[in-house]
Amino acid sequence: MSGTVLAGVLPAATAPAEQIGEPVVNIAIFGAFVLVTLVIVFRASRNNRSAADYYAAGRSFTGPQNGTAIAGDYLSAASFLGICGAIAIYGYDGFLYSIGFLVAWLVALLLVAELLRNTGRFTMADVLSFRLRQRPVRMAAAISTLAVVFFYLLAQMAGAGGLVALLLGLDTAAAQGVVIAVVGTLMILYVLVGGMKGTTWVQIIKAILLIVGAGVMTVWVLARFGFNLSELLQGAIDVAGEGGETLIEPGRQYGASALTQLNFLSLALALVLGTAGLPHVLMRFYTVPSAKEARRSVVWAIWLIGIFYLFTLVLGYGAGALVGPERIASAPGRANSAAPLLAYELGGVLLLGIISAVAFATILAVVAGLTITAAASFAHDIYASVIKRGEVEPDKEVRVARITVVAIGALAILGGIFANGQNVAFLVALAFAVAASANLPTIIYSLFWKRFNTAGALWSMYGGLVSCLVLIAFSPVVSGKVDAATGESLSMIRDTSVDFAIFPLENPGIVSIPLAFLLGIVGTLLSKEQPDPEKFAEMEVRSLTGAGAEKATPH
Repeated sequence: MSGTVLAGVLPAATAPAEQIGEPVVNIAIFGAFVLVTLVIVFRASRNNRSAADYYAAGRSFTGPQNGTAIAGDYLSAASFLGICGAIAIYGYDGFLYSIGFLVAWLVALLLVAELLRNTGRFTMADVLSFRLRQRPVRMAAAISTLAVVFFYLLAQMAGAGGLVALLLGLDTAAAQGVVIAVVGTLMILYVLVGGMKGTTWVQIIKAILLIVGAGVMTVWVLARFGFNLSELLQGAIDVAGEGGETLIEPGRQYGASALTQLNFLSLALALVLGTAGLPHVLMRFYTVPSAKEARRSVVWAIWLIGIFYLFTLVLGYGAGALVGPERIASAPGRANSAAPLLAYELGGVLLLGIISAVAFATILAVVAGLTITAAASFAHDIYASVIKRGEVEPDKEVRVARITVVAIGALAILGGIFANGQNVAFLVALAFAVAASANLPTIIYSLFWKRFNTAGALWSMYGGLVSCLVLIAFSPVVSGKVDAATGESLSMIRDTSVDFAIFPLENPGIVSIPLAFLLGIVGTLLSKEQPDPEKFAEMEVRSLTGAGAEKATPH
């Protein structure tokens, strides 16, 4: 998840591939993982008899199980590969990503996890529409959810294609497109058959593999330096050559100017607040039987994610010391190649094959989680609640969700092929910025502000969504950003002569998030609609105590 916020970390489709390891070994290990997880998904699907089974896994997972699945959902391949590369190249500034993504979970724990579990049933829109007008609020929430999920899916699918160049030795756009299609097809199969229960088990297995794999590599790297962290840091400084001391000092990446510092502040704000508004993370809170288990699941997730990000510190500096930033920067995956190159340096073909398989499995698990979130949002919020006005059989709703899975999967495959070689940082940063701008203000106002009404919710959600999209469209990530060394475009538009970037920051969070909060207040105060005090009191009691949490949300 987090590592793809690094600009230019994925190769262009035409980048020549450096052949390392044995592609046959990589494919064999990955194939074995797919086979095992498919068996698990098919077994899990036997119990999918209702909407609650399909969307929320029958609320049958414990806090530790759900926490592990959340970690699996949150720690994507980019989190493993991208952050390691960021630390290897930028040192201290790269580790700020790890710190930011861990701190984000405190926001989720303190503000949303338990309250959302008590108030909703399947989706974020259940909470937002509890005391507001159902149809307009559900439509707005579903649109913002689909926007976040779609851009996130594009990033993961394009990431799968970009990693192919290094992991399987394929360097053509057509070959990478085939891999994107294979990943997309497996994703559709997982979600279509297994629902949330099957997807959750895939994420649990993947999280364990990723954390154990990173842990083994961490111990291996430390052993190379006598388990002395100072020696490891000095090794990275020595290999970096002139200016290597800046690897352990702040400012190597974001200290060039006041603009770069402001850009980092904006990005950090979007990522820290966006996590608590990510729909696929919020949906996981409904897979546990109680609010207590929801709280436990977040605590488990924090521990697992925190441990993993400590591993990235060692792996990042280890890659810098044992592989070298120049070799990493020149590899087809650029920063994303740091961890695989380190694996090859440490354990040869076998370890590289395992790490490669874990990386692909990670993408598979993340896109499966995103897809079921999008399917639930469309089927439950738009089809069942808006189009059918709540008068729909659960079986019919689940059938619509499965059709939605196929449609979204097909769009993700096409979009991923189209976005392959593009700046994937744009897509992930946009997903987080939309979540922080459109979703979080409305969630907080709905839970805590008695005066809040439907107009405020619509102003906040649509205002946050539109302002975010417009500012990104006119930012350097879309046009006008050029590599000073090579003269190549680092923006979505590859033509360096096209430049309509009038907004200087690469992430709009510092503008769109406060704007969304402000619009929620303005829309509420300007509207003549009076909120229902009894409904707010009921929501407050339910969110804080869990009383009546299992009742169906009224339509």
